[in-house]
Amino acid sequence: MSAAFRKAAKARQRPHRERAQPAARTKLGLLEKKKDYRLRAHDYHKKQNALRALQKKALDKNPDEFYFKMIRAEVKDGVHVIKQPKDEITPEQVKLMRTQDIKYVEMKRVAEAKKIERLKAELHLLDAAGSGAGRHLFFVDTEREVREFDIAAHLDTVPELVDRVYNRPTIATLQREAVKGPTDPAHLKKLAQQRKNQYDLLRQRIEREKAMFVISQKIQTRKDLLDKTHKVKVKKETTTGPAIYKFKFQRKR
Repeated sequence: MSAAFRKAAKARQRPHRERAQPAARTKLGLLEKKKDYRLRAHDYHKKQNALRALQKKALDKNPDEFYFKMIRAEVKDGVHVIKQPKDEITPEQVKLMRTQDIKYVEMKRVAEAKKIERLKAELHLLDAAGSGAGRHLFFVDTEREVREFDIAAHLDTVPELVDRVYNRPTIATLQREAVKGPTDPAHLKKLAQQRKNQYDLLRQRIEREKAMFVISQKIQTRKDLLDKTHKVKVKKETTTGPAIYKFKFQRKR
């Protein structure tokens, strides 16, 4: 084959062009271009060097060496996660802690109950736990008596004192003695506001004492559940009461 023929054949050849890498395939690696072999070679040698370093580290390691991460670590979704150690508590220890919790809550509940009784005595209120307002009922025989009923005359007091539920003297008492205490409307209004604040405080303490009683019942229920006796849930736990379980009867020696 002459040189002229080879020259003509080479001139007829089309130049080789690399196809562009689609955007969706860029994550698959380097492009196949003319000088990409250097990038691939660099990446290959880098990985080989890393493997050699790991192999050397494994050979130099003491086979008898132990550290706790060997048993505390696990792989989840390709990520190393350290296991959290569980608290090792015996059932007897749990029961004792439940007992201490019950004692503390019961102590706070008793202290709250004493404060309630002291506040009731100060307010002269016997039915403070009730939510409704106090009512005084009068019984008559006919509808005419209902229409003509006079509360002041029935209570034997003046009409100005009918609205009072406390310290309501009779007419005979008013004739013997003068009215004791403040009579100024502004002062009476201030005292009424103070009394209302005391009633609100009493109501809050009563609600707190009820909440502590429910908490102590729930703690006691959880303590009873530590027993291995067969049990069946009868009622679910609510915000106002603990869950109710029925335990299998066992005869104690």
